[in-house]
Amino acid sequence: MKFKKGDNVLIIAGKDKNRTGKIIKAFPKEFKILVEGINLKKKHVRPKREGEKGQIVEVPAALDISNVKIICPKCGKATRIGYKLNKDKKDRICKKCNQAI
Repeated sequence: MKFKKGDNVLIIAGKDKNRTGKIIKAFPKEFKILVEGINLKKKHVRPKREGEKGQIVEVPAALDISNVKIICPKCGKATRIGYKLNKDKKDRICKKCNQAI
């Protein structure tokens, strides 16, 4: 999977279209990511102790990676990710400015 934890991404589809956020967690097997403050769902939490009240908490839900583009730290544009082979590893590169991400 091309996206990693800590990358800044632009949402290109869905209810949060044109918003940006930072990746909190990546799920490579499912091709999904969690983005901070994006795609929030409400979760009803039961009280844990007697006398406490239940709460409604907003938690981020996973997004499919096809609905996001990475924001290049060098040029600042939303772009696709390519790979460049070095001697012993692959580097991620920006498709617009050809700089390493």
